Amino acid sequence: MYRLMMGLLGMITLRKHVLPSVLAVVLLSTSACTSETAAGTPTGSASSKPAKSASAAPSRPAVPPLDPVSPVDARTVLAAFKSRGMVDHLKALQQVADANGGNRASGTSGYEESARYIEEQLRAAGYSPVRQTFSFKGEGRGKPKVESFNILADTEGSAERTVVVGAHLDSVKDGPGIDDNGSGVAAVLETARWMKESGITPANRVRFAFWGGEEDGLYGSQHYVDSLSTEERSQTPAYLNVDMVASPNGVRSVHDGDGTDFGHAGPAGSKGIEDIFFRFFKENSLPAETTPFDGGSDYDAFLTAGIPGGGLFTGDEKKKTQAQVQAYGGEAGKHLDPCYHEACDTIANTNPDLLKDMSGALAYATAAYAMAKPA
Repeated sequence: MYRLMMGLLGMITLRKHVLPSVLAVVLLSTSACTSETAAGTPTGSASSKPAKSASAAPSRPAVPPLDPVSPVDARTVLAAFKSRGMVDHLKALQQVADANGGNRASGTSGYEESARYIEEQLRAAGYSPVRQTFSFKGEGRGKPKVESFNILADTEGSAERTVVVGAHLDSVKDGPGIDDNGSGVAAVLETARWMKESGITPANRVRFAFWGGEEDGLYGSQHYVDSLSTEERSQTPAYLNVDMVASPNGVRSVHDGDGTDFGHAGPAGSKGIEDIFFRFFKENSLPAETTPFDGGSDYDAFLTAGIPGGGLFTGDEKKKTQAQVQAYGGEAGKHLDPCYHEACDTIANTNPDLLKDMSGALAYATAAYAMAKPA
C-alpha cells in the first residue's frame, strides 16, 4: 500500500450499526476514552462540516451510478470462501519472492514471475488476461525508467457498464509483500475464479485488474485511468479496491464512501459500494468499521476521475485500540500489521481467517455490481 500521508488520515472509526447490540454498547463507552480513533463523526450523527471530495481534482461529468443487489446469499458466499484457495495463492507468491531476491517489486524478475502465476490462474479459470504496459521513473537521480504493466481480465457482460475490481500486484523492494498486497491479489483472483465457477452470468462487464507500480507511486492504476476515453470513464460505474486484507492483528474495514465518518466522500455512487460491503458483514454478524479515503491506494485515480469507488482494508502501521480488541480480538497497542513494508511481511505475517472474511465480502459485492441496474 502506497502511503501519501503516513498516519495523518489512517485512523479508523467504528461502524457501530453492524456490530451485535451488546458489543456496540461496550464499544460506545470504550471509544470515548480512545480519542486517537475518533477521527470522524459516527454514521447517523450530525457532522460539524459537510463531506468533501476525497480529491481536489476539478469537477468531471457524473458517472451514472448502479444500484447493487447481490444475486447470492451473503452467508452462502462466506461459507464458500471458508474453503477457497486464497492461502494457496499466498504460498505461491511467497515462493516467487524467495526465488527472486526476497521481493516482487515492479520492474523485477519477482514481479514478472508473480504476473505469470496470476495469468496462468486466470487462463485456467477461463479468462483471457492481457497486459497493459507503462513506465515510470525510478527512484534517485539518474535512475532509468522502470518498465511495468497491469494485468486485466474481463468477464462477459455489457461494456457500457464496466465494473473494475482491482489490487496491486507489486511489493516494496524491502520484502515479499504477502499481506501488502499478496492478500488483495489472492482475494481478487479467487473472486474471479468463483465468478466463473458459480455460474453467474454478469449483466455488466467485470474487469479484474492487477496493478503494477503501486508502491512506487500508484503508477499502474493512474495509467489505466488516464488511458480511458471520456466515454469509457462514463461507462465505469464502480471501482472496488482491495489493499491489505490479511493483517495479522487486523480489523475489518470499509472505505467511507459517503464521507459521513471522516468528511472525505467519494464521487456519487461511492456510498452504494460502502453499503454493499456492510450488508455482507451485517448478514454474517461480523463486526466491521469505516476507514477514510486518504489517497494511499489505487482507488485514488478513479475517485479523481469522478468514478465511484470503495474497498476493503484490514490495517497497516496503526495500533489496535482496546475498543477494536473488544470487536475483533487481537492485541491492543500492537500494530495492525507489524511487518508493514518490511522483510518480515511473509506468509507468517497473515491472518487466514480474516482473509477469508474479506475475500467473501469482495465476491459478494462484485456479484452485486455484476448484476446491478442503473440507479
